[in-house]
Amino acid sequence: MLVYPNFNPIAFELGPLKVHWYGIMYLVGFISTWLLGVYRSKKPWSPINSEQVTDALFYGALGVIVGGRLGYVLFYDLSFYFHNPLQVFAIWDGGMSFHGGLIGVIISQWFYSHKLKLSLFDLTDFFAPMCPLGLAAGRLGNFINGELWGRVTDSPFGMVFPTGGPLPRYPSQLIELFLEGFVLFIILWSVSLKPRPKMFVSSLFLIFYGLFRFLVEFFREPDAQLGYLAWGWLTRGQELCVPMIVFGIALLVLCLRSRAKL
Repeated sequence: MLVYPNFNPIAFELGPLKVHWYGIMYLVGFISTWLLGVYRSKKPWSPINSEQVTDALFYGALGVIVGGRLGYVLFYDLSFYFHNPLQVFAIWDGGMSFHGGLIGVIISQWFYSHKLKLSLFDLTDFFAPMCPLGLAAGRLGNFINGELWGRVTDSPFGMVFPTGGPLPRYPSQLIELFLEGFVLFIILWSVSLKPRPKMFVSSLFLIFYGLFRFLVEFFREPDAQLGYLAWGWLTRGQELCVPMIVFGIALLVLCLRSRAKL
């Protein structure tokens, strides 16, 4: 059995201010995406310059926060927030949805692309290869916080989390960090090293993230208020990944057909 390191979720304190590792991980994800975005913006095929990279990330950060929170409210615990509407704003109590954040980012990037007179896919193709680094940082933050642990297991990969009870559980945060972070980054970055048809990189992001997340959900503990939705194994995360994968495949087919007509 693996041993949980028992991290202190608070990195350091400045007087009354407590700086959490989770917040630092968000900052690491943002900075790494910005640095790689500025690097990519210098390529001759880049649709935006370095200043526009910063602006696009600002819009994207708003999309992540607003979309992630509203997505959690709508997809995971609507009944609770319907009866406690002010709790929608209590982000410090936790509750963010990746799929809601993705929708928020798409809307924010559509708005910014319209402002630049570009296609939405000009921006999503540009930023998709960097997104896995932010996802990896977020999952590391989850692990440090000892949250979003996996299902109970008797395998040698089990780990007892301070907030997960006395039984060993899969460190599903680390599985997500590896698949949705490092592996997805390698795939998308390698593919995007040279110009690709519009929508190609975006479609691969949707397909591979959806597949990886669907797989990892077999190791994650389902949300307590939802449990399994069907067949004794289907989770809300898996349910939300299905349209994501289908839409990604549809984009890929459209992209390849458009290329074939050239």
